[in-house]
Amino acid sequence: MKKCDYCAKEISYHEMYCSDECRDKTFAFYDKREKFQKFFSVINGIFVLAIGICIFLYSFMPEVGLLGAGSSLTILGVMYLFLPFPPDIFVAKQKLKKALFITRIIACVVLALGIVVLIFGIIRVV
Repeated sequence: MKKCDYCAKEISYHEMYCSDECRDKTFAFYDKREKFQKFFSVINGIFVLAIGICIFLYSFMPEVGLLGAGSSLTILGVMYLFLPFPPDIFVAKQKLKKALFITRIIACVVLALGIVVLIFGIIRVV
């Protein structure tokens, strides 16, 4: 049986979605992704690069490295929490609802890691 592209419920081969609600949620997701994709990509690239630079800086100035990496991870975690855009291959394999859920879980882990690193940086400064 074929599965709904949003919630992965079994449907007939003549349909794409199990209900109008699933269709509407899918269209809303893709509209939101199209609207925020450039912003998401720029912010993602800047802060991933910042994490790499802060890891390098950690060997010379540990406080600056920890504070920079912690704040970068925190910002990325918040961004992924509010703008969860999983890759298309992941969406195709897991379906949209589950892919969004997993992406938000990963965002929470990144956010928690960022807060922990930021706290270590603040403790090290004080």
